[in-house]
Amino acid sequence: MTAKRYAALLLDLDGTLIGRDQRISPRVADSVREAATGLELSIASGREQSHVMRFASELALTAPQASDNGALILDPATGDEIWSESLDRASTQKIVERLRRLDLAFLATHPGGTVTDYRQVLGRTMTRVSALDLEEGEADRLVAAFQANTSLHVVKVALPYNGMWAVDFTSAGVHKGTAALHIAERLGVDGSQMIAVGDSYNDLPMLEASGLRIAMGDAPDELKAIADYVAPSVDDDGLAIAIDEFVLPGL
Repeated sequence: MTAKRYAALLLDLDGTLIGRDQRISPRVADSVREAATGLELSIASGREQSHVMRFASELALTAPQASDNGALILDPATGDEIWSESLDRASTQKIVERLRRLDLAFLATHPGGTVTDYRQVLGRTMTRVSALDLEEGEADRLVAAFQANTSLHVVKVALPYNGMWAVDFTSAGVHKGTAALHIAERLGVDGSQMIAVGDSYNDLPMLEASGLRIAMGDAPDELKAIADYVAPSVDDDGLAIAIDEFVLPGL
């Protein structure tokens, strides 16, 4: 039997699947459900597992889902951990101590939930730490401060719901590209059979790991430069347009 040209679709959440109102528009929902008749669909988000599972459940997705910027792969039926990769505790402590000194809002996640108090993080194993609600210059400076730390993957991420930025910290080599490869393995497909859609810097490894790459209209130039198709923005139901006009005709 000849393998399908494309077998799976990976969707970023904020700025791709959902807009500033934190909802999936009716048009996007219809297009995603139509795509799900011919493709395995996974959300790959920097958000925590409960948020990913909420939207996966809304769309009745049955493929593995990815949260925490790729550090946690979830069972689509239960939301339980299938695979995860944690930060080492020494790195976690360095991150949260710097964020505390800078008086920055943050959240840290583990397979069982989310922590937002510095005292609850120290001494615990976390999959991801995120500094939140930064100006872009602040985000750039924070990324630069950890650039030499080879035990970490550090990336700035746009926050479409408030126009600000986050900086995500995961273990080195753990990102949405890692999640794409783990999901492909679970589905028994090759990375070249995957389609990825995203809008921010943390989506770059996911697009690079996939055979067909779609950038949203608000994506940075780095994503657009490697994209096979640039969709309109999320405000214009760009994901629905990409699926209807570019993805489905190519299946």
